[in-house]
Amino acid sequence: MASELARYGETVRIFDQNAQRTDKSKALVIWARTLELLERMDPALTARFVETGLKVRQAEIFSGGKEIASVDITQADSPYNFALMIPQSETERLLEEHLAHHGVKVEREVKLTGLQQKSDCVSCKLVHPGSKEEIASTRWLIGCDGAHSTVRHQLGMEFQGDSLLSDWILADTHLSGVTGEPAIKIYWHADGGLVLFPMGGSRYRVIADVGESSGSIGEGNRAVPTVEEIQQVLEVRGPGGIQVGDPVWLASFTINERKVSDYRSGRVFLAGDAAHIHSPAGGQGMNTGMQDAFNLAWKLALVSRRTCSAEPLLDSYSTERSAIAKNVLEATGRATTLLVLKGNVKQAIRNHVASLALGLAPVAHSMANTLTEVAVGYAESPLNGEPAQIGRGPKPGQRVPIRRGDSPIGSGSFPRFALFARDTPTVRSLLFKYSRLVEPSPRQPFNEGGLWLARPDAYVALSAGEDSLNLVADYLNRLTQPV
Repeated sequence: MASELARYGETVRIFDQNAQRTDKSKALVIWARTLELLERMDPALTARFVETGLKVRQAEIFSGGKEIASVDITQADSPYNFALMIPQSETERLLEEHLAHHGVKVEREVKLTGLQQKSDCVSCKLVHPGSKEEIASTRWLIGCDGAHSTVRHQLGMEFQGDSLLSDWILADTHLSGVTGEPAIKIYWHADGGLVLFPMGGSRYRVIADVGESSGSIGEGNRAVPTVEEIQQVLEVRGPGGIQVGDPVWLASFTINERKVSDYRSGRVFLAGDAAHIHSPAGGQGMNTGMQDAFNLAWKLALVSRRTCSAEPLLDSYSTERSAIAKNVLEATGRATTLLVLKGNVKQAIRNHVASLALGLAPVAHSMANTLTEVAVGYAESPLNGEPAQIGRGPKPGQRVPIRRGDSPIGSGSFPRFALFARDTPTVRSLLFKYSRLVEPSPRQPFNEGGLWLARPDAYVALSAGEDSLNLVADYLNRLTQPV
């Protein structure tokens, strides 16, 4: 969030109550859509992520000692058609280093103890190391402060949802005896689920459910697992022959599925785990949070520069991202249910359906796009223009397809829309009129006879026939004129 706002020239301060960034792997995977959006921010940064991480191109499902289904991630419609395995500690390092290039330093060991909203600003009470207090005034406050968000508590927002009645164990450890190319390996067993995520070399993330919760739900009462416990789970549920080596990190956890109903309260916004938490199934959490930031940053920048009026831009953030989080909670919940399913008949049906469905090419392709978040879109966004019947091409709310040789939409130091249309004097005249808001030159249309207006986060805002430039002008006027 801070990096996006900083590259748009916004003055940013970022506070963290922790003394240093995490040294744990935590959120482990970055998916294609997040990498595409990072490329808008800085192609060199995306390259550093890819160089640092491990490309994984396959997810495999096993049951009864044999592979029953798989997802070929390379089928995703993206130049980043892989799962990038990279520890969160490295993700935070790369982002913090990038932020420093914009002259912004993370202010650590700073706590927010109070906030007060006014008509034109938010007043924040901060406590620095040594108990030094500061009253900071800001036009906008964004709470990216995790599941126990202070900002959310200060706003009095309810974190609606439930905690699952089960305990889980996690191990980042070195393993020997894992065969085949690096792949996400999912084992469906009568006793429960087991998942192995490759992290490079002999290092793996191991996750397994271990039965009903041993204490108060969500309190993390189960003891940290031992190496012997991890080994036993691998022997019972895995393929055999895998040995646990030196552990890097061992932990236990419970799964919470919660979200706020509104991501915005006046001049204060919530993003990431402060707004939504869910099962780690599918590795969607951090990606969803990062895409919250990509969604909000360009809107705030356009409003801050007075290029656009505050509404409907800012209210659209909660509408769009809350719908995405709802879908993610439901999808990861279903995936978790499948993983821990009990009962021979239920398990047999699950295995048969998974094998049959993922063996169908259209289903496999759709699954790859869903898993990599390339399929994420805003079909019900208040920012969408009315769709026109123009044949092939993306519809309002859908991600703009990435074509070889095209520069990323929304790159650079100012968030601009992009117009995909035939290059004519009339088109050039319109682009000149809205030069503060739209790229100066049109891009090649996706289909003859049509035009498409794309948002700075590379989602389609409007599609129409090429003779409907008036619709483009009306749309841009709606954003720039006060409500």
